[in-house]
Amino acid sequence: MDVLLLFGRSNRPDLGVTEIATELDLTKAAVHRILTALRSRELIALDPATRRYSLGHAAIALGRAYMARTDLRAMAGPELSRLSLRTEETAALSVRRGDTRLYVDQVVPAQELRMEVSLGIPYPLHAGSASKAILAFLRAEEVDGYLVRHKLDALTPKTITDPEKLRAELASVRRRGYATSLGERQDGAASVAAPIFDHDGLVIAAVSVSGPATRFKPHLQEAARALLETTARLSARLGHHA
Repeated sequence: MDVLLLFGRSNRPDLGVTEIATELDLTKAAVHRILTALRSRELIALDPATRRYSLGHAAIALGRAYMARTDLRAMAGPELSRLSLRTEETAALSVRRGDTRLYVDQVVPAQELRMEVSLGIPYPLHAGSASKAILAFLRAEEVDGYLVRHKLDALTPKTITDPEKLRAELASVRRRGYATSLGERQDGAASVAAPIFDHDGLVIAAVSVSGPATRFKPHLQEAARALLETTARLSARLGHHA
């Protein structure tokens, strides 16, 4: 299992016997025996020209089967609960749908004054922290296409409506790893959001923490740290390696 998992976490397309033995502190003879067993089940493939090994199609089939059975909402539920408890604010999961994103789940805190989001309603990708967390990590051509197709309508007086200012904001989001919003989608609200990546490194969703601006704004940075830990765990479960 350790040998097979090494192929899964390696950034290299193939591995040699010596590399595997060194990485796992095994003898070359042991590695040869293990690779022979894995090859017999087509979990590992050998290139006869280079004598190097790579994942076989049976391993790829296992990964695809796992991804097909992965319910992001169910996976994220316990993480949202922990995040809401830790920050004492609303934690929500958003997914991308074309040029929009929508909330699909939320956990609200035991606060008399709290934020609650509307599930299933599409929002544009330029307004609010969850939207910007998704848009910022799309491929450059996708961002360009979005700006060509859509006028940046203002949802509140604080929504960014200038394309160049939005590009600058997205660059900042990529550097930090998370997006913030102070009333950009909803007046009086403050939020922070970070992306979730799949096994191909593509952004597929975002987790956000939000609350009334007067209470939550001083705690944005602290919430961002907890948020990044949450999204890192979810991305890892989807096969993403940072």
